[in-house]
Amino acid sequence: MFTIEHDFDATVVTLVDEGDEGASHLQEDVTINAFDDCITIEQLNPQTDQVQVITLSIAQVQDLAAALDLPEGIYRLSRIEDAPG
Repeated sequence: MFTIEHDFDATVVTLVDEGDEGASHLQEDVTINAFDDCITIEQLNPQTDQVQVITLSIAQVQDLAAALDLPEGIYRLSRIEDAPG
């Protein structure tokens, strides 16, 4: 299950782990904040009771999206601003 909210400066997606049938352990919710210049991913660490935050640049998110559809290997995406002309 997931929710989507549009805030003033970000789109917020929250992923809720409902587990598979027979799953004995559920993961904490993951919150993804999409800003103009970066994406943050947040999840509560129940062992420390602190929220862990990872920040990705837009380029890193684009690379991740491309990587989900590619076979094993090393890649560099050609970006529009990198193209000659």
